[in-house]
Amino acid sequence: MWDLSPDLSEILNTTGEELDLVEDRNRPSIQFSSDESVACRMATNEIQFFDAGDFLKGIIYRLRIPGVAAVELSKTPGSHVAAFVAESKGIPASVQIFACGKDAQAQPIARRSFFRCCTVQLSWNYGSTGLLVVAQSDVDKTNQSYYGESKLNYLTTDGVHEGLVPLRKEGPVHDVQWSSSGSEFAVVYGFMPAKATVFDKKCNPILELGTGPYNTIRWNPKGKFLCLAGFGNLPGDMAFWDYVEKKLLGTTKAECSVTSEWSPNGLYFMTATTAPRLQVDNAIKIFHHNGSLYFKKMYDKLYQAEWKPEAPEKFGDVAELVKSVDALKVDEVKPQGQGAKSSQASTKKATSTIPVQKPAAYRPPHAKEAAAVQAQLFGGGSPSEEMSKNALRNKKRREKQREKKAAEAASAAGGT
Repeated sequence: MWDLSPDLSEILNTTGEELDLVEDRNRPSIQFSSDESVACRMATNEIQFFDAGDFLKGIIYRLRIPGVAAVELSKTPGSHVAAFVAESKGIPASVQIFACGKDAQAQPIARRSFFRCCTVQLSWNYGSTGLLVVAQSDVDKTNQSYYGESKLNYLTTDGVHEGLVPLRKEGPVHDVQWSSSGSEFAVVYGFMPAKATVFDKKCNPILELGTGPYNTIRWNPKGKFLCLAGFGNLPGDMAFWDYVEKKLLGTTKAECSVTSEWSPNGLYFMTATTAPRLQVDNAIKIFHHNGSLYFKKMYDKLYQAEWKPEAPEKFGDVAELVKSVDALKVDEVKPQGQGAKSSQASTKKATSTIPVQKPAAYRPPHAKEAAAVQAQLFGGGSPSEEMSKNALRNKKRREKQREKKAAEAASAAGGT
């Protein structure tokens, strides 16, 4: 959402159309494509489009959709827009895809209808060729879930696919996310323990990630690593996968995590426990891509934690980064020849000549402080010297006692 400066707000308030743009705060915020070439927002029974380069033009064209309840503009590129129309008067709910552009919006290029649907989650892929739709209802007709039921649908802009994604386990759809390439998507679904599967853009399963207490999936910006996790009311189990190599890298836990996200370079995964969701044990944890803990910091109150925004394209491929780090390692040079033997001998000789200091006897802290105070008040040597004199005096006393006992014993023997 754009933050309009005061000067620009005053300019926009001078005309009726632009006044509606600025002051109607009850309407959803404006959506932009990734290149900011297309901008739109949802209004009553229509979608309004703007010139993203010149908002002073106001609304340049409108797309009439009676009953529209949600809108999602494709990001890369901003070529299509998806609209959700809620169920009304016996007419089922539907999701329709329209092409952006004033001359190309006569009819939807794809459409999918839903029964018993209250809300939807819309997710475009990179390339704007496919749309994932999680249709949710408040009531589960099988009475297996208190939270209702959800179905995952897939629509393509070319009209080739308009239907359900073939999930292999009954239960809700917990999470779904596209890869950075837009050619595959991962889904966590089913009653606990949930199942996780990666599908291609034709809805064919290509990798099974197993089952467990999971409800969250995060694909790193490079499309190489996946994190499968169970947050919220789950214990925080995490499993890290290498999608390219099709293997599990490691597992760990991040209890009570509220938010989670990969770093822009795709090598680190951060979880955060934040307020007001949780008022205790607020912290951030950063893990390596294989699940090992890299960093942890606790806070009295933590309200938000995010990575510094950076374009993933700024960083090289993960394999290239690993090679660069390995290139920085300095290998130890092993000595060779006669010179090596002499250097080893000199090293041993130098080591043997170093005097070995015997560990001192333990003295409690209060004894050290008392000796220092006595030396300061009454003068004399250092505490160590005073202690040595006391030890010598005690030694002489013990020797005199032994001599006295020996003399008494000898006199007693002579008397008998």
